[in-house]
Amino acid sequence: QVQLVESGGGLVQTGGSLRLSCAASVRTFSGYTKGWFREAPGQEREFVAAISRGGTSTYYADSVKGRFTITRDNAKNTVDLQMNNLKPEDTAVYYCAARGAYGLRHGVGEYDYWGQGTQVTVSS
Repeated sequence: QVQLVESGGGLVQTGGSLRLSCAASVRTFSGYTKGWFREAPGQEREFVAAISRGGTSTYYADSVKGRFTITRDNAKNTVDLQMNNLKPEDTAVYYCAARGAYGLRHGVGEYDYWGQGTQVTVSS
């Protein structure tokens, strides 16, 4: 069983930055593709970014490309999401997810494990 715990959410003004972090309690952390998703009130959970097992490949939603950066540190069992130039429409609960199979994917159903989420609020 993989446990994921997110941190780093908060309130920020438009144009500001936040860094989210996800810690995994599993020795085989490097064996999982990692992703970030978000869910705004009244909306479905949507893909934000994903990173390959070795960290050499990344994949972003068009809405965050150029503003968000996903990285991972397999030695520390963490995956981070650096969010710059934040906009009010980025307001959501952000979730870390892990996928046991190979390949970068954007579907919610393609990830096996989820964290509890961390709130990000961007004020205008």
